[in-house]
Amino acid sequence: MKILMVSWEYPPVVVGGLGRHVHHLATELAAAGHEVVVLARRPMGTDASTHPTHSFVEDGVLVVAVAEDSPCFDFGEDMLAWTLAMGHAMVRAGIALEKPGVGEGWTPDVVHAHDWLVAHPGIALAEFYDVPLVSTIHATEAGRHSGWVSGRVNKQVHSVEWWLAHESDALITCSASMQDEVERLYSPDRTPLTVIRNGIDVGAWTFRERAPRSGPPRLLYVGRLEYEKGVQDAIAALPRIRKAHPGTTLTVAGVGTQFDWLRERARHHRVARAVNFVGRLDHTDLLGWLHSADAIVLPSRYEPFGIVALEAAAAGTPLVTSTAGGLGELVIDDVTGASFEPADVNGLVDAAVSVLDNQAAAQDRAWAARERLTADFAWDVVAAETALVYQAAKRRVRIPLTRPVIAERPLPERDPNQPI
Repeated sequence: MKILMVSWEYPPVVVGGLGRHVHHLATELAAAGHEVVVLARRPMGTDASTHPTHSFVEDGVLVVAVAEDSPCFDFGEDMLAWTLAMGHAMVRAGIALEKPGVGEGWTPDVVHAHDWLVAHPGIALAEFYDVPLVSTIHATEAGRHSGWVSGRVNKQVHSVEWWLAHESDALITCSASMQDEVERLYSPDRTPLTVIRNGIDVGAWTFRERAPRSGPPRLLYVGRLEYEKGVQDAIAALPRIRKAHPGTTLTVAGVGTQFDWLRERARHHRVARAVNFVGRLDHTDLLGWLHSADAIVLPSRYEPFGIVALEAAAAGTPLVTSTAGGLGELVIDDVTGASFEPADVNGLVDAAVSVLDNQAAAQDRAWAARERLTADFAWDVVAAETALVYQAAKRRVRIPLTRPVIAERPLPERDPNQPI
């Protein structure tokens, strides 16, 4: 098949897990014999007048990266306008693919859009080429805000997500909890919805057993520094963890809008010297931190999937995770890790202390986690399942859409033990 993927993240532009997901999926599909073109973006601030488009082939994938039009918008201040400008540049580049001398007359069999930021170009290009539109909903605006979309921008983003869901010919989510969320928020009754979990390249994450502890325990958090990631709960739990295991430190790897607030939280709980913010880590440094940590703590209050948990398990790092969303499906308490309810600081303390109390048991769970992900989360399986969705997707007749109803209420709780 000829596959056109549209994503606002793709290496070297990576903001979170979405960019890595699209990269692995695209390269695995190319390895399986499909023709894959990824329409992505250049780094923010690239001068569109002198460097509008940069194309390159890597790992069998043609990447077409565009600079946003116009450069006068700032993502932090003008998010919707900036997104529209990026989308306009993507549409221009996507249409050009069929022109001889540009894309050598290449036309896709399917368009695959990843999240709301590329709703405009995804929908427009599927319409232009008259091919099915498949969309992966990686997260939702309502989910990121505990079910509430009361702000003006929140409502706008939610409405764009609704639009993308209803214009798609097939939808993909990364977990059963996300499937439930999409069905409740958007009611896409006429659109087939498939759960395909994220994958992991196990070979890139060397497994290492924990060496006997020679000093104070070291806990690690990896991810974006945003409220829904729950880093504040790990910081709040640290004083009591240190009472049980004196000298315990928490290293926080990642960047985000809550950096200053989280540093203030560390001061508030009088653990500022025990919390080390190290910013974003490259793969080599991250692997080193994973190998040296006694446990990774992922206290998400909202988590569609939780790819960091897979990476940590592949590296052999014991898991201490909340049961939020996909994490509750990935980690089996007392089998592949230690779990606690989202926002439950007491539960986080108990889970972390139990891991630090018994290194042998933690090591057994780490082996079990590695075995599970080796069998269940291989990228070739993810790519094959995605290709089946492409093949089944049919370009349906469009009907006028009615205005979305925006429900401002918390998302219902879900049994974290429910299997995928």
